[in-house]
Amino acid sequence: MESTNEKTHGYVWIFLICLIAIFFISFFIGRYPVSIELLLKVFFSKIFPISKTWPDTIETIVFQIRLPRIVGAMLVGASLSVSGAVYQGMFKNPLVSPDILGASAGSAFGAALAIYLSFSIIGIQICSFIFGLIGVLLVYLISTKVKEDPLIGLVITGVLVGSIFTSLTSLIKYIADTNDKLPTITFWLMGSLSSFSTRDIKAILVPISIGIIPLYILRWKLNVLSLDEDEAKTLGLNTGKIRAIVIICSTLMTAASVSVSGMIGWIGLVIPHLSRIIVGPDYRVLLPTTILLGSSYLLMIDNISRTLLTVEIPLGILTSLMGAPFFIFLLLKNKRS
Repeated sequence: MESTNEKTHGYVWIFLICLIAIFFISFFIGRYPVSIELLLKVFFSKIFPISKTWPDTIETIVFQIRLPRIVGAMLVGASLSVSGAVYQGMFKNPLVSPDILGASAGSAFGAALAIYLSFSIIGIQICSFIFGLIGVLLVYLISTKVKEDPLIGLVITGVLVGSIFTSLTSLIKYIADTNDKLPTITFWLMGSLSSFSTRDIKAILVPISIGIIPLYILRWKLNVLSLDEDEAKTLGLNTGKIRAIVIICSTLMTAASVSVSGMIGWIGLVIPHLSRIIVGPDYRVLLPTTILLGSSYLLMIDNISRTLLTVEIPLGILTSLMGAPFFIFLLLKNKRS
């Protein structure tokens, strides 16, 4: 048993090293090449008194374009993956994703409405975030009226509310100007980090931190959600309180991520499932593994999206093209588990 724990914790260190490697490699990927030596000089110049021998363009590319985008991909990938992992445990279903309670659909409608009303970038993000919270709040309020199993009530209500917001988003697209608003809405819904900036990091850092830190601290209690209600009560734990924490934290992370990156699917479904196969269902190891794998995965996808073709490919397309076949492979390979 001890050797198994050492092995699973060893995976965490391996994934951490991989994430650090991908982080630095991502700075070299792009239309404008930056050598390793030049990158190190630019970084260390912020700490040590190094004479500047490079143009200002290099610092702009490194600190204002690539660094915010890299950090943004890591934050969004980690938050969506963690949301999917905790939802899968709470609903006892490995096929659950972060949009199960309508946060993604609500955020998508909020962004589409803001674009249709010609809001600024900040206005679009705020509107998207607010409607993501509204979506989950509606799901919660309606589900409390359902007299059946509370989890079943949440799932059914989440599907219905999500369907309503999806229909409203389609209505916005139908009446939007085909020459201006419709292409913008469509591109946003497909997901992208192309315009990610330092301001966007500041905007999502607080809600993502508020969401991910409590879940990480309480990760050992998340194992209780996989037990029956009676078993959990015998352990002296309040499952209702834990579920509320999971819903609030996951909603904040999902709404914040979608508000700045658009709709990026499959990450919250595939990454937790892959993490569970590698390190097992224990959230004490599963959650940090999911954070590292989710960050690394979306960072790699974003690198591919901005270098594969002459034009940038929306992230939602790539995550679907790569996530769906990979998930099918996992299901066929591990169908017994």
